[in-house]
Amino acid sequence: MSYTIEKREKGYLLFTITRSEKRNAINYEVMEGLREAVNRAADSDIKALIITGEGSQAFCSGGDLSVFHLLHTKEEAYPMLSMMANILYSLLTLPIPTIALINGTAIGGGCEIAAACDFRLARKGIKAGFVQGKQAITTGWGGGSILAEKLSAASAMKLLMEAELQTAEDLKNAGFFNALFENDSLQACEVFIDKMVTKDVSVLQSYKKVWTRKWEETKLRERIEEEVRNCSLLWESDAHHNYVKTFMRKKTMDKE
Repeated sequence: MSYTIEKREKGYLLFTITRSEKRNAINYEVMEGLREAVNRAADSDIKALIITGEGSQAFCSGGDLSVFHLLHTKEEAYPMLSMMANILYSLLTLPIPTIALINGTAIGGGCEIAAACDFRLARKGIKAGFVQGKQAITTGWGGGSILAEKLSAASAMKLLMEAELQTAEDLKNAGFFNALFENDSLQACEVFIDKMVTKDVSVLQSYKKVWTRKWEETKLRERIEEEVRNCSLLWESDAHHNYVKTFMRKKTMDKE
């Protein structure tokens, strides 16, 4: 399995991507696992959902190009992009607190997953970034539209358009990371959510509706759909295909 889902004593659900050998890159199995976690987190006895990655090297390195490089045209790319965007919108609007526990590097789609969570906790010293621009595409899972809801326009545009890895400290200053930790990641996260999970779940759900109502009224789902379609157009460009070919060639050389 590429993931685990565990219910913890404190009343939260823990979803872990277990592909450390692939820097916890997203494949179709991880997508289905994340969908399952979101569905299970809707149970009445779950008060929070925590998403993390196995090991200490990577939280999530985005989409697994060794899988998705087989997608060439916009017609081939769109179903994958749309499926993950739907999952992330469900994560975004889950009626309980959600936390991205960023234990290592977060790249591209990994940052989109983090953006869809209510809170982002990161290990000091790690780097993260919306690097899709270097691949000649944009965020394609809704991350750009979601980021625009979470940060100021200038901060969000800078992160997306520069497409560079940033330090955890810079991302905290930008407002993307809510807190930084040094030692045991899960312990740090439990301390962060401790006061929340002691509250009645109906209170948590009522407060979360403040934001989900806003996103419904501003048609965020429709804006995400437009982002997905724009990314699928860029996906079939020569510039993106050339990036993927270079990436795959480098991976082959590294194995030799």
